[in-house]
Amino acid sequence: MTAVILTTMVEVAILICLLQLATATATATTAAASSLSYPSHQILAVQEIIDTTKSAAHVPQTQLLDHETIESGESHGGKRWKLNLVHRDKLSENDDGHRRRTEARLKRDVKRVAILNSRIGGNHTKGGVQGGRFEVEDFGSEVVSGMRQGSGEYFVRIGVGSPPRSQYMVVDSGSDVVWVQCLPCKQCYQQSDPLFDPASSASFVAVSCASPVCQHAETAVGCDGHGGGRWCKYEVSYGDGSYTKGTLALETLSFGNTFIRNVAIGCGHRNQGLFVGAAGLLGIGGGSMSLVSQLGGEAGGAFSYCLVSRGTGSLGSLEFGRESLPTDSAVWVPLLRNPRFPSFYYVGLSGLGVGGVQVTIPEPIFKLSDMGHGGVVMDTGTAVTRLPTVAYAAFRDTFIAQTTNLPRARPVSIFDTCYDLNGFVTVRVPTVSFYFSGGPVLTLPASNFLIPVDDVGTFCFAFAPTSSGLSIIGNIQQEGIQISFDSTNGLMGFGPNVC
Repeated sequence: MTAVILTTMVEVAILICLLQLATATATATTAAASSLSYPSHQILAVQEIIDTTKSAAHVPQTQLLDHETIESGESHGGKRWKLNLVHRDKLSENDDGHRRRTEARLKRDVKRVAILNSRIGGNHTKGGVQGGRFEVEDFGSEVVSGMRQGSGEYFVRIGVGSPPRSQYMVVDSGSDVVWVQCLPCKQCYQQSDPLFDPASSASFVAVSCASPVCQHAETAVGCDGHGGGRWCKYEVSYGDGSYTKGTLALETLSFGNTFIRNVAIGCGHRNQGLFVGAAGLLGIGGGSMSLVSQLGGEAGGAFSYCLVSRGTGSLGSLEFGRESLPTDSAVWVPLLRNPRFPSFYYVGLSGLGVGGVQVTIPEPIFKLSDMGHGGVVMDTGTAVTRLPTVAYAAFRDTFIAQTTNLPRARPVSIFDTCYDLNGFVTVRVPTVSFYFSGGPVLTLPASNFLIPVDDVGTFCFAFAPTSSGLSIIGNIQQEGIQISFDSTNGLMGFGPNVC
């Protein structure tokens, strides 16, 4: 296969997002709030889910690396790469049991939500480079969720430098900076791959203090070097004590046979925090320093993904470029932009439904205010959807009222509504739906809101309250649904495909 060469101009502002996990079936319809044109109940395959949880085998890393690109093609002059997406549990080197994996996942989730609330509350550092556009072909990369007990629900394996050195990177839709741990390392955490050595890369170019990249990047904090300072320094703090500090550079990144030149990255010489296992972080948020924002051109802020279900052997997919967008049958909702926090992807949510009926919740509770407060963020790094306490309580109580036939179980971690389904083959449960502004309704698969927390039949309602005004739609609720982003037209789409 002929290598594809892409060249970036690091000064663009295109919106993109990545979303993570799963399998199942989703129903998206356009209906009035009081309409019952979508299902009111569905079947949860309890025993099948338990059996899958017990028997799920890990995918060897060597096998994943042998299957980077699962599909490629060309249409209307645009190339397309479709790559494998795998949940972090598939790469776990130790089988600690589903209960412990769930507990570890929820602990990570609490930290993630704290980070988001801290950053959106103002304690964050964001990237910002503005400028021109350039032509780029569609591309993609295999995405693998986090290894060992490191951070991140999803990792991507990419090549850094020339010749490319393969590295696992945490994918973060709420961050804009791309950075990697670099030699010489004054303070680095343990990672799975050898540390990247800029001296061994023919394409590495440190950004000078006089460069427009340094002058416009909000992550830049000054200059470093001999003779009064020569190289542009950067620093990013993630609100939980995690941080990276180092030198800004232009470097070549590779996704299979696609090479992207002159990407502005951070070469981190002092790094600490929740990144253990990964070589760094691939920021794909809405800000101008994110990877896709730097690409622009034919990528057009467009990409789609399908997140595979927990505990299954199936693979999800991640595609970049406008050719990845569905041509029909998708249900589209408007993307909202928060100028105060451009890294995050907001959607308009007007309500929640249980059993085919909208729950009585004041709509303003989900509104993004003119001051940039509140709102609803789509986030792949958060597992469990968070709702303001008032909304969550009404939502949960309505669900409980319609599941009185199911035996209850004790709360588990952040889940206060759990059921003992041991011995059941299937159960009939009310549907759960998101009502989006403008009319679209997304009805979730049962396995996206009642999830197993052990391998003996304990299932929990996979939502949690938050005292913050910020709502977050997490990756559990996104599983198995093709989700597409078209920032050119300010839209996010659900369907038509499932995975």
